[in-house]
Amino acid sequence: MTEPQSLPTEAEAANELMRLARKINRANKAYHLNDRPEMSDADYDALVRRNAELEAAFPHLVRPDSPSNKVGHEVSASPLGKVTHDVRMMSLDNAFSDEELGEFVARVRRFLSLGEGAELAFTAEDKIDGLSLSLRYEHGRLVRAATRGDGQVGEDVTANVAYIPDIVQQLQGDAPALFEVRGEVYMERAAFAALNERQEQAGDKTFANPRNAAAGSLRQKDAKVTAERPLRFLAHGWGAASEVPASSQYAMMQQIAAWGLPVSPRLATCASVEGLVAHYNAIGAARSTLPYEIDGVVVKVDSLAAQERLGFVAKAPRWAIARKFPAERAETTLEAIDIQVGRTGKLTPVGRLAPVLVGGVTVTNVTLHNRDEIARLGVRVGDRVVLQRAGDVIPQVVENLTREVERPAFAFPDHCPECGSEALAEEGEVDVRCTGGLICPAQRTERLKHFVSRGALDIEGLGEKTIIEFFQQGWLENPADIFRLHRRRDEIVGREGWQDKSVENLLTAIEAKRQPDAAKLLFGLGIRHVGAVTSRDLCKHFVTLPNLRAVVEAARGHDADAGQDGAAQLLGIDGVGPVVVQALGEFFREPHNVAVWEDLLNEVNPPDYIVETRESEVAGKTVVFTGKLETMSRDEAKAQAERLGAKASGSVSSKTDLVVAGPGAGTKLKQAAALNIPVIDEAEWAQIVARAG
Repeated sequence: MTEPQSLPTEAEAANELMRLARKINRANKAYHLNDRPEMSDADYDALVRRNAELEAAFPHLVRPDSPSNKVGHEVSASPLGKVTHDVRMMSLDNAFSDEELGEFVARVRRFLSLGEGAELAFTAEDKIDGLSLSLRYEHGRLVRAATRGDGQVGEDVTANVAYIPDIVQQLQGDAPALFEVRGEVYMERAAFAALNERQEQAGDKTFANPRNAAAGSLRQKDAKVTAERPLRFLAHGWGAASEVPASSQYAMMQQIAAWGLPVSPRLATCASVEGLVAHYNAIGAARSTLPYEIDGVVVKVDSLAAQERLGFVAKAPRWAIARKFPAERAETTLEAIDIQVGRTGKLTPVGRLAPVLVGGVTVTNVTLHNRDEIARLGVRVGDRVVLQRAGDVIPQVVENLTREVERPAFAFPDHCPECGSEALAEEGEVDVRCTGGLICPAQRTERLKHFVSRGALDIEGLGEKTIIEFFQQGWLENPADIFRLHRRRDEIVGREGWQDKSVENLLTAIEAKRQPDAAKLLFGLGIRHVGAVTSRDLCKHFVTLPNLRAVVEAARGHDADAGQDGAAQLLGIDGVGPVVVQALGEFFREPHNVAVWEDLLNEVNPPDYIVETRESEVAGKTVVFTGKLETMSRDEAKAQAERLGAKASGSVSSKTDLVVAGPGAGTKLKQAAALNIPVIDEAEWAQIVARAG
C-alpha cells in the first residue's frame, strides 16, 4: 500500500484543499461532462485520496465545495435534456490493498454488531470502466434512460440506448410496476481499436481510451451517430423500485438477468475476506484476456436488509467498495525533458515520451518532479524507461532500463527558461525556483490567474483564456493592470468574441473590486506560504496592509531592536511561523514586488480588516468544530465564532473551552471527553448565535 503523504500545517492544508477542490472539479467536468479526461484514473484517485486524508486530519477545513460530497459533475445546458433521478446515483469508495479490503469488512461487521463467527456474505464482480447509466422500466417497458450526471441530475439518452443491443426495450416475464436498472455502458477493446482506425481514416478525432469512446458515443445529440458505434451494457444494480423481488444482491442480479439484461459472468458470492481476495486475484489474472477494460472489483454486502441498515455516507454506500487494481506498467522511450515554470516559480521537469498505452490510457508526458528525482533515476534523453499508473502521483517513471548506456547527463538549468533569472533551491529544499517573481512571464500569467480566482478577488469574466489573451496583447502584466483595462475598452470591443455587453460586464465586475477584502487581496498576490487562512490571520492582526508591510520591513531591517520586535509580533500570530515570516521578508526585499504592491494599492482601496464582534456567552473562549456541519460551511462556522468574540481552533487541547460536534465526529470528540470539555451539537450552537442577536 502506498505510504500516505505527510500532513501539512493548517494553513497549508487549507490552501491544498482549495487546490484539490479546483483540480477534482475540473477533472470531474472533463471526465463526466466533456468526455475528455485531463488525467488518468489513478491520478484522479490520488487527488481524491489526498483530499480525504486532509479532511480527516483537518475536519474544520472541509470546504462547501468539497469533492467528497459530490458525485460526477453537474449537467450544464445540454441538447439531450436533463433528468432528475428519483434515487441518487452514488459513487464508490476505494480500497487499494487487501488490508484495506479487510478493514472494510471489519467496519461492516462493527456497524452491524456482528461477531467474528456470524455469517456475512458479499458479492464480488469485475468493475467495468464505462459510463454509468440508469434504465427506467414501467410495467416492464423502457420509458427513460439517463446518465449519472452529478448523481442527482443526468442527461436523457433514451433515444440513443435504443441502438445498444444489450438493452431490451421490454423486460421478459413479470416485472414490478417501476424498476430502474443501473449499470455501465462500455465499448469492447477490439471495437474501440476499429472505431479509432475509422476515425483516423476519416480525418476525425480519435479517442484516448474505450471509456471516452463509449461516453462520447452515447451522449450524442443525433442518435444516428450512436447507432454507428458498437456500444455494450452490463447491469450491476438498481435504483428506484416499486418492488424488489429478492432478499439478496446476488439473487436480485440473477433476476435482472432473467428479465433479459446482461450481468457480469464473473459475479460471485464470497463468505470471507479470504474468499474476496481469492476472487479479486482470479479476476485480476484474467484481466488482460477480457474483451473490455476493468479497473478493479466491486464488493457489496449481499443481504439487502443489511444494506438498508448500513445506509450511505456523503456520496457512497457503506455496504460497497471498489478494490482497485495495482499499478500497470509499460516500457517506452524518454524523447525529451522540458522545464515548466509554475505560479510560485518552481521549475518542474516534464518527460516527453513516445506514446504508450498503460491501463487503457495513452501516456505521452510524465512529471519528473525535481532535479533530485532525475538524479535518482539517472534518466537522460533517449533512455528506455518503465512507467506505472497507480493510486499515487501518476503516471510516474519507476525504472530506467538503460541506465548503464553512456549518454550525456541531463543538465538541470540554473536559470529560468522563461525570463533568464537565476534559479535556486532554498536551503533544505529540493525544488529549484525562479527568482524572477512577478517579472517572470510564466509566473505572471499564473499569478494573474490566481489573483482573479474564486479564493482571491473572484473577478467574474476574467478567466484563464482572457488573461492569456490580454497578457499576449501587453495589456496585463501585473495585478494593477486589471484595474486599468477600462482605458482599453474600445480595443477590447474590436477583438473577436467581444461585444459591447460582454466588455461592459467585465469592466463592471472589475470596478466592483475596487474596495476588495484585504485578506483576499493579500492571498491573491500569491506570496509563497501565505495562503487564505494565513492571509486572514495577518489582516485580522494588522487591520491594514500598510501596517503589515511596515512590520515585515522592520523585521528584516538593519535596526536590530526593531527587527526583533517586528519578528516577535509576526511570530506571535497564531498560524504564523518562521517560514511565513521569511517568505514575507523575501517578497518585500525584491524591488519589483514592492513596485507591484504599491502600484496595486494605488488602484484599489481595501477597507480596514475588522472582524466585528458582539457580546456572547462564548466571547474569549476557544471553540473547535468537528464532524460534518449540515446547515453551514466550516468557514461560516468559524466566521460566526469570530463574530461572537471566540477563537475557532482546529485542534482539541486543554485550552479548548467548547466543542461543536456534527455527524461523523471522531478523534476530537474522544479527546474532548478525555479532557472533560463541554460538547454541543450544531442546533445548540445555532441557539448560542441566536441569543447573541
